[in-house]
Amino acid sequence: MDTEISVQERSPLELDLNEITGKILFLDKWRGIFRLGTNNTNPQDPDDSHIPAEETGDKPGMLWPKGQGQLPSNSFCSVPRLSTISSKLNGFPISPSMATMLRRILFGNTVHVLGSDWKKAHFKFHGPFSDLAFALQVEKGGVRSIQMAVQGSIIKYLLFSREEKDCNLHSLGNLSQHEQEQALAAVLASILWTAGASQKAIVCSFTKDIHSTLILDYSSDNFIEGLQLFEFSEKEATEKFIYDHLQCFKGERSHGVMLFLYSLIFSRTFERLQKDLDITTTHLLQSHAGSILCRQAVINMILTGRASPNIFNGYEKGSSEETLHGVLTRSDVGYLQWGKNTSERDRLSQVGSMLKTPTFPIWLCNINGNYSILFCANRQLLSDWKMERVFDLHFYSGHPSQKKPVHLTIDTHSHHWEGDHHEDKHGSGRRFSPVEMAIRTKWREATVNWNGTSPFF
Repeated sequence: MDTEISVQERSPLELDLNEITGKILFLDKWRGIFRLGTNNTNPQDPDDSHIPAEETGDKPGMLWPKGQGQLPSNSFCSVPRLSTISSKLNGFPISPSMATMLRRILFGNTVHVLGSDWKKAHFKFHGPFSDLAFALQVEKGGVRSIQMAVQGSIIKYLLFSREEKDCNLHSLGNLSQHEQEQALAAVLASILWTAGASQKAIVCSFTKDIHSTLILDYSSDNFIEGLQLFEFSEKEATEKFIYDHLQCFKGERSHGVMLFLYSLIFSRTFERLQKDLDITTTHLLQSHAGSILCRQAVINMILTGRASPNIFNGYEKGSSEETLHGVLTRSDVGYLQWGKNTSERDRLSQVGSMLKTPTFPIWLCNINGNYSILFCANRQLLSDWKMERVFDLHFYSGHPSQKKPVHLTIDTHSHHWEGDHHEDKHGSGRRFSPVEMAIRTKWREATVNWNGTSPFF
């Protein structure tokens, strides 16, 4: 008996399956030719195949997300394009207990999540070879304080850490994209290394394997569950890793600021954070007017390596005789603060000398809750008192309308009878810029010449 079954004798279902299988094999063949499939190992995203590598930030060792065609069409618009890292680099996944501890140190609970403004924020420079080539484009809300604190360290690196380069304002505008990326990698690595007590650093990111299975969107916080942690025992290795995978911090929808914050927390370790904080601050973020803002501990951790929750020097006794933790070491980048509700009589609200007089003449300014940067290109400003008579400062507000740093001339030896330059306590009607008031918290009798620029109010 012939066991072969003719085509005519096969059921319609078998014919349909055979036809479908044949079409799949045919598509797989052409998918391989054009590098389109879900198994594509090309490090460049197919959507970006027409973009030069220098514009995508593609570097050796970088693996981009796989083609979004593997995702269901109904989730296509809600899934951010995360930059990922090769799973061969021996990162270890975050454990459920670590994820819980991370949420608690951030919010004090496991309920709150970071909103879309945080998840969209990343580190992006203004265009190379421009007046603001040194400057990050900053966002509104809580992420701004982190971006501006990092900005201060970027200026420090560009002005005072590159021995082969001239230290002047012109050099800040004469930066290529490559130099911008070098600066960002060096600064992020240095901040994490300092937070890790110069012993280790942790960098948080994703591996491509996790990204291919984890559905991420802006309405939930399962982002944390997908983290991979990469540990380094050398600062140079940390910097090289970040540089090789810089797209994870600077790419569109990379969650770059969040990844940096998480890396900062893990580098500092939960144990050290508990010692840094006090009764006034038990977690790092707070809700305010619908936004999630950073507490002072986050700012101080970026500036000094410790998550000190207050801005005074050393330790102080609170109203209930509890010990409050201030800043213990002189910072490289300083901090100035001024607000309409700032009380000069309250010693606990005053910035101490550890932050007010930094190693380098660069200050992160908190002016009425808005963060900006003041800096001087002359490193001797804070080491030679004669330099502080008349000197230049440059101001970067981060406002989209600002096209170049504002040039200010500070005179600390003008006389009190020069009423046009001083705040008239008898009410002549002259308004003083909050920027001037912040400067006077450092140089009390200073006058500020805006050199033709309209003062910022």
